[in-house]
Amino acid sequence: MILEQIRGQLIVSCQALDDEPLHGSDIMAAMARAAEEGGAAGIRANGGPDIAAIRSATRLPIIGLKKVVVPGFEVYITPHFAAAAEVAGAGADLIAIDGTGRHRPGADDLAGLIRRIHAELGKQVLADCATLEEALSAAAAGADAVATTMSGYTEETREVSCFQPDLVRAFVQAVSVPVIAEGRIWTPEEAVAALNAGAHAVVVGSAITRPQEITRRFTSAIRRR
Repeated sequence: MILEQIRGQLIVSCQALDDEPLHGSDIMAAMARAAEEGGAAGIRANGGPDIAAIRSATRLPIIGLKKVVVPGFEVYITPHFAAAAEVAGAGADLIAIDGTGRHRPGADDLAGLIRRIHAELGKQVLADCATLEEALSAAAAGADAVATTMSGYTEETREVSCFQPDLVRAFVQAVSVPVIAEGRIWTPEEAVAALNAGAHAVVVGSAITRPQEITRRFTSAIRRR
């Protein structure tokens, strides 16, 4: 049901980390309301407090995650079941987890974590992947959808620095579950290109919700003139 609601639509990622100017659940709730007024069909949000605040501010579907830094592990997006349970309890409709092949903390492997989220939390799972091989593995492990979110953020994909419509297209052609395009989408034209490449939906974050990054792009262009 949730995946059908966001088909062909824009999801706005409303996230601000502890060291960012807009950090705060009330601010993220206001950002989500603004995104809804602008026509967004869903919100992506991080952590129980932000998700709960957004849930009380809008009825839009929420893709929830929890970023957790665990010493000795590179995986940080909803890395274990406890994080998933917090996200679900706060009101997320779809739970995003790291879908890469990297070693993860806790007793559950990727397939085991997906099974527990399905069985114990009653939620669907979005696997954030970096490569086509990871998307295939995540889909085989039971993920309800896969995303291109992690491309450029793993050792294998460090060279990626821009939006990759070809990666979206490859995901779409290879897996049977919905593919969500996310990562380095800066313009409306790129969002449309993602959907034209077959994406089920498109997530945009920094280009909409991080004014410091938007400002930096303008000032950098001005300095280069």
